Amino acid sequence: MTHHHTAAPAPGGLRRAGRIAVPTLALLVSLFSLRYFLLDPDYYIDDQRLVYAAHLAPLLLHIGGAVVALSIGPLQFLPGLRARRPAVHRWTGRVYALSALALSIGGLVLARYAMHPPVAPIGFATLAVLVLITTGLGVREVRRGRIARHRRWMLRSYALIFAAVTLRIWLPLGAVLGLSEAVTYGSAAWGSWLVNLAFVEWRLRRTPNAA
Repeated sequence: MTHHHTAAPAPGGLRRAGRIAVPTLALLVSLFSLRYFLLDPDYYIDDQRLVYAAHLAPLLLHIGGAVVALSIGPLQFLPGLRARRPAVHRWTGRVYALSALALSIGGLVLARYAMHPPVAPIGFATLAVLVLITTGLGVREVRRGRIARHRRWMLRSYALIFAAVTLRIWLPLGAVLGLSEAVTYGSAAWGSWLVNLAFVEWRLRRTPNAA
């Protein structure tokens, strides 16, 4: 008797799909977020219009930094760019680190005014602090010549910044599931980055060279 087995998806295929999906989603969210620079209150969340209008500087700092970091982050993980254009990799890395600093500072200022306290404000503030820590450690390691460690920390950093994308998937999903706004928003403030970070940690432990 002949047994037919369903072939498992090729890991290489999944990696290729991820290399397409991640930068595509990051670019779409970045382009979508640029609308805030029009300074039109109609683009703000209804319950946050007064907060955003009163804190435009940190809002634009946060969004501007996130847009740049989200957009150029995937370039930093291209082996070909690192090998053939190391100077480009270094300079885009500096821009990424400064963008991460900007979005974290802006995020920390805005976090205290997030809706549904204290869960959401603490979640967003924790995210901002972790972006600072992971990016800072990544910069420190490359300055010390520890390239493997540098790559791992920067992968964690981008996973945290990619919460901007995960958040925009999480919020409508909560609405579809019929969850209250408070539950959806509060869980998104934590889950949007915890899921990304957990996945990256799993990959790094499963495949030490995953970075």
